[in-house]
Order: sequence, then C-alpha cells, then structure tokens
Amino acid sequence: MKNGIVIIAHAPLASALRQCVAHVFADRVGDVVAVDVQPQATLMQSVAEARQAAEAFGNAPLLLLTDVLGATPCNVARQLQQGRSAQLLAGVNLPMLLRAVTYQHEPLAELAERALQGGTQGVLPVAAGQ
Repeated sequence: MKNGIVIIAHAPLASALRQCVAHVFADRVGDVVAVDVQPQATLMQSVAEARQAAEAFGNAPLLLLTDVLGATPCNVARQLQQGRSAQLLAGVNLPMLLRAVTYQHEPLAELAERALQGGTQGVLPVAAGQ
C-alpha cells in the first residue's frame, strides 16, 4: 500500500510545495495533497479541511509534513495524526518533500526517516563561486 503525503502549512506554502512536486514529478502530483492554513481560519476549520483532504488516501498510512513545530499547521497535523497510522515531520522543505515522493512506497517509518534525511541533507552552506 502506498503512503499518502499531506502537506499542512501556512498559506500559500503547502500549495506552492505541491506545485513543485508537479514540476519535478508530474505523474506523481496526485499522490500529494496540500492544506494551506489560512490566517483567518479557526483551528477546527483547518482540521476539518485537513481531514477532508486526507480522505483522498482512504485508510492508507500518512506522512504529514508541516512547516513550523508548534504553530497552527502543526497543531492541525497533530489532530489529523490521531486515530490513524501517521508520522508527522515539522520543518518541511523541498528536498524533504521530493525524497518523500521518491520513496512513497516504503513502509511508513522508513519513508519518514528518508524524508527527514532529505530535509536535513538539503540544507547546506554554499560558498561564493561554488
């Protein structure tokens, strides 16, 4: 069973990251859903939107990717995580997301570890002239 990938972030980051997936993996963009948490939305409104978006994956395990630990999108993701097989990673970036899409068929724990590695290994200093 393929894992679902749900990006939950401050608007418009989640949709922008999903658009990047479409650019790199046009045939896989349907495997990723985005929930942009709007500034005026309540927590419960955002949770309801996230639950509806996750329905696209049925009962498949979910990799939940959010932008800032402790912020509203992360709290939404925590609510979505309850009662189902899901792993939550905060600090989403494009290398993390692309790694997740690449290894989406692996067991959820391994997928989460690969995504985490992709995210951390994708942050590097670049000296002038490199």
